[in-house]
Amino acid sequence: MAPPLALDIDGTLTSPTDQIDPRLFEVLPEWNAPVVVATGKSFPYPVALCHFLGIPEQVVAENGGVVCAAGEVSFQGDRERAEAAIERFRERGGDLGWDAADTTNRWRETELAARVDADEALLREVAAEFDLEVVDTGYAYHLKTPGVEKGDGLAAVCDILGLSSDSFVAVGDSENDVSLFETAGESYAVANADERAKAAADTVLDESYFDGTLSVLESVRSESTA
Repeated sequence: MAPPLALDIDGTLTSPTDQIDPRLFEVLPEWNAPVVVATGKSFPYPVALCHFLGIPEQVVAENGGVVCAAGEVSFQGDRERAEAAIERFRERGGDLGWDAADTTNRWRETELAARVDADEALLREVAAEFDLEVVDTGYAYHLKTPGVEKGDGLAAVCDILGLSSDSFVAVGDSENDVSLFETAGESYAVANADERAKAAADTVLDESYFDGTLSVLESVRSESTA
């Protein structure tokens, strides 16, 4: 039997143009073990991905702030504190960089995010005043409660499903995947990963984006059937 998976989305299940790689729809629906989608995106995004893949909604969203498995949802993190910090950020001339719809933050439950071209120094300065931290995923700056991590979210999913986190294979590309790598039994950073993710991973792949992820899935599936 194949091992359970913990997979990031952006930079991991996507192409270099930030689109979901269509090959994903051939591989994951047939995976004969649990798949956890672990992302910095707000809760609806990974839920929708699971829905369209036809797999159970086993999700770690908002960098561990939201966990969903077996029909249960739990939240960690202080959105109200993040909102207060963003208000201060704006008062000092900061701009999150999104349009009026702000679909990046509209459905967030536990944190808020700014574009990567926002004023990082100001954002970090304000975050420190509110005892929050800023995580750079390469796709956004996430203003979040300290101690809320993807790895904790994976551990919570494992508790719900009665699985050992050591049985999981994790694939990711960013700073926010470090705790995921530390929690899973086996971890891989795609070639486009940032240096923190590469340093934390058991293996750094030669291939980038979903090419790298697919190489892992094919390898571990072959091992499981050997």
